[in-house]
Amino acid sequence: MTITYEWRGEVDSAAIEALHAEGFDHPPLNVDWLAQLRRHSLGWVCAREEDRLVGFVNVAWDGGVHAFILDTVVARGDRGSGIGTALIAAAVEGARAADCEWLHVDFDDELESFYVDSCGFKRTKAGLIAL
Repeated sequence: MTITYEWRGEVDSAAIEALHAEGFDHPPLNVDWLAQLRRHSLGWVCAREEDRLVGFVNVAWDGGVHAFILDTVVARGDRGSGIGTALIAAAVEGARAADCEWLHVDFDDELESFYVDSCGFKRTKAGLIAL
């Protein structure tokens, strides 16, 4: 399988939502991903096998030097093949090219090995308020 990765790649909302719904185990919603990406994101990375979207990560930002990893997802049948790690590597390069100084991510405990061991993030303390 040949996977291609594209920073700010062309993608449609339905394809992202279908992948997101599968990855985060919820029914597909009517989300205008393109409007959200264009309004709030520094960039995003699409992973494709031919025309099929198999991975996606959103890189939001503060308009300055901080970027944030959101919505990292890989199609269920393609997990464990390195796509997620390559998505994050492309996101790191995109944020670096935009002169960001920090790339943040928060994650559940079961994803620590992926983000820290595989992708190179450092463990930090953070705070969170559920709204």
